[in-house]
Amino acid sequence: MKDEKLFSMKVSKVYPLLIAKAERKGRTKEEVDQVTCWLTGYTKEQLEDQLQKEVDYRTFFDEAPAMNPHCHLITGSVCGIKVQEIKDPLMKKIRYLDKLVDELAKGKPMEKILR
Repeated sequence: MKDEKLFSMKVSKVYPLLIAKAERKGRTKEEVDQVTCWLTGYTKEQLEDQLQKEVDYRTFFDEAPAMNPHCHLITGSVCGIKVQEIKDPLMKKIRYLDKLVDELAKGKPMEKILR
């Protein structure tokens, strides 16, 4: 049930928190947009459209043009859970995005984040 609550959260409500996390560490909204677009295949305009439509996480990832073929290379822990061990495909995609923003906030160079 907890997962369903997360899946139905509006991305437009969570995305500003991801941006704020990155900005607190000296990164930019543009960099958060860049990693989001890299992961999902959305263009900047498509990303903005999804945020304007206030879609939930399930719709956001279901409508993503193409998940990056290298996203399986995203490893490590988010909230104490190893991303590579998450079984639910939607939860894994959500945590991939979280992990990319974490890496931004930790100062990792963009060329290493975008495997």
